[in-house]
Amino acid sequence: MKSSTIEYGDGLLLVPDRPRVAFMPGDGIGPEVWAAARPVLEKAVAACYGAGRALDWVELPLGQSALSSHGDLLPERTLRSIRELRVAIKGPTMTPVGSGHRSLNVTLRQSLELYANVRPVRHFPGVVSPVLQPEALDVVIFRENTEDVYAGIEFERGSAGCASLRRALAELGHRVSADAALGVKPISRKASRRLLRMAFDHALRHGRRRITMVHKGNIMKATEGAFRRWGYELARQEYAGRVLPASSLVAGHDLPSGAVLLEDRIADAMFQDLLLKPALFGVIAAPNLNGDYLSDACAAQVGGLGIAPGANIGDGVALFESTHGTAPDIAGRGLANPGSMILSGALMLEHLGWSEAAHCVQSAFAAVLRSGRMTVDLAAGREGIQVLGTQDFAAAVRHEIRPP
Repeated sequence: MKSSTIEYGDGLLLVPDRPRVAFMPGDGIGPEVWAAARPVLEKAVAACYGAGRALDWVELPLGQSALSSHGDLLPERTLRSIRELRVAIKGPTMTPVGSGHRSLNVTLRQSLELYANVRPVRHFPGVVSPVLQPEALDVVIFRENTEDVYAGIEFERGSAGCASLRRALAELGHRVSADAALGVKPISRKASRRLLRMAFDHALRHGRRRITMVHKGNIMKATEGAFRRWGYELARQEYAGRVLPASSLVAGHDLPSGAVLLEDRIADAMFQDLLLKPALFGVIAAPNLNGDYLSDACAAQVGGLGIAPGANIGDGVALFESTHGTAPDIAGRGLANPGSMILSGALMLEHLGWSEAAHCVQSAFAAVLRSGRMTVDLAAGREGIQVLGTQDFAAAVRHEIRPP
């Protein structure tokens, strides 16, 4: 079976039986969790499709290894190849805090126009959580990926750019301390609507009954308040009768069959509601910063980032990634949890249209956790748990994969 490149047309991926798919192991524990996850994905594909389908992996340089071999954390070749191949998966990459290089994750998302960060969050039976009913949380978070404070438009205190921006603000009637560093928060109608459109389509396609826009529009009226307004505008203009604002429902009447309720929440109230009333929510859409906070907070409610998958999706290009950090302190020790990488791979299979293989991975993963076999991060402080290393845990998942 000859491999070939995924094509894209009329808004759809055209996936061959043996697609070429990019992978980048990443830094720290990245190579370990990728080495553990890859055989799981391959077995799921083989179990579901036999010799009829397979993945043809293409390794691309990224991160510290790329800096050593190519003199660049993100070589242009890597960006060009991801655009060509259209689907890629990566491990965690290291970014210095406070100084140095920009985040590779942010750079990849902006350079490739991967405007939606998609994070499904649900509980797996057997995993201990800090909340009493973790199973009540089952959401998919759509976070705008290219704008907001992550646009990286900021100026150091005392810099010429900071002084120039401060003068411009003064001319507009805003006095800012001369001791302040300054940043700019762009939120555009185009970027907001395309993110919200993807969230609306997902809810309708998967039978989710509620979409919640999360914002701080009571304070940032021109930016996050606009995100909220554009969401309701989009529902009226493109989804009439299918995505219904909560204000349009008559008291005492049920939501029509097949329709989705659209509402909004102030960000700080949303954090409380997710803890106290998690079952109320299905799909969450948010600007970049709010979505970042919410994604990790929700993951904490169901067991942590070690079992939280992530995807970055644009028009015709998608990048799947583990959501945790590089954890250099445990790299090479076999302690890392490969769960996020495995589940991100399942998201990738779903994106390819290979839903049977994706379901095989998720079911096998859940079976291992339910049986009390876990990595050390999930087993900490518990009795009756069989603690497995990185490779052994992945092998257990691989063993549980069954043909559909």
